[in-house]
Amino acid sequence: MLNPFFKNNGPFKISSILELIDIKQDQLIIDQDVIDVKDLFTSDKNDITFFHSKKYKDIAKNTKASFCITTESLKDCLPKNCKPILVDNVLVATSKITAKFYPNSINDHFDDTAVAIDNTKLKDDVKYGLNVLVGKDVEIGSNCLIGHNTIIEKNVSIGNNCSIGSNTIIRNSIINDNVKILDNCVIGKHGFGFFPIKDKNLRYPHIGLVVIEDNCEIGCGSTIDRGSMSNTVIGKNSFLDNQIHIAHNVKIGENSIIAGQVGIAGSTILGKNIRIGGQAGISGHLKIGNNVEIAGGSGVIKDVPDNSKVMGYPAKNIRDFLKENRWYIKQQL
Repeated sequence: MLNPFFKNNGPFKISSILELIDIKQDQLIIDQDVIDVKDLFTSDKNDITFFHSKKYKDIAKNTKASFCITTESLKDCLPKNCKPILVDNVLVATSKITAKFYPNSINDHFDDTAVAIDNTKLKDDVKYGLNVLVGKDVEIGSNCLIGHNTIIEKNVSIGNNCSIGSNTIIRNSIINDNVKILDNCVIGKHGFGFFPIKDKNLRYPHIGLVVIEDNCEIGCGSTIDRGSMSNTVIGKNSFLDNQIHIAHNVKIGENSIIAGQVGIAGSTILGKNIRIGGQAGISGHLKIGNNVEIAGGSGVIKDVPDNSKVMGYPAKNIRDFLKENRWYIKQQL
């Protein structure tokens, strides 16, 4: 299950879904039940998915979904088992459909289920500071610490031997064993996903979660957004410095080290053993290979292959960057 924390209100008839997005029903479409809305990779028979960019055509051609929200220019990439539903704006239509299945995933208001940890069964199992609140459906393993003024909101699972700092908020997250989350972090809130429509912004539902694997450390003041259609994942034994932002659907491979004030935009996938210098920025929907090193202050706007070292803006092979900027570098010496 993608997210055990959000209730799926489906199934819904395909006719009601088409009516929601103002599409006239094709006579060739049987009015069958649609069980869920998922991404191209995880969708199955009787699910509906979406396909909005040719960058995902290789995944689209193998999707198992019965229906797909897409465009005229992309429909031929879909397999025969998947009926295309053509729209002008794929992401807006998908947002409306996702909200129908998961209406509680749109807004992140304060957790009104949260109570003082002193009034819960966790009080005898966790060492905690002052003013700690815990929401509904929270599980915490053995030998854990929670700092002052921290709120573990609803729908959180924390493993064994974890340390959560002060003034931190965690929601919709699965945190494995031996994880340290330092002070002033926000983990598991929805990402920066919305679409401007006339005078109103349409917020995109986020039905994913945050998964932090074993032996990770998250530095002070960092923010990790939960996924929209897939999970945001921090691979095991990865260390993040202070004031880092990890956007929705980002996946960071194991044994990675990321220095302070780095920002990684949504849906970018990073391999194993990544090294990123401070204040680097990585654009969304990219693939960064294994064993990649990104110099501090760099701006990455395209895919980076395995075993690369890049620098600059736009980021390029570090040797090429140094060669092209030899004169400027000499002036700074």
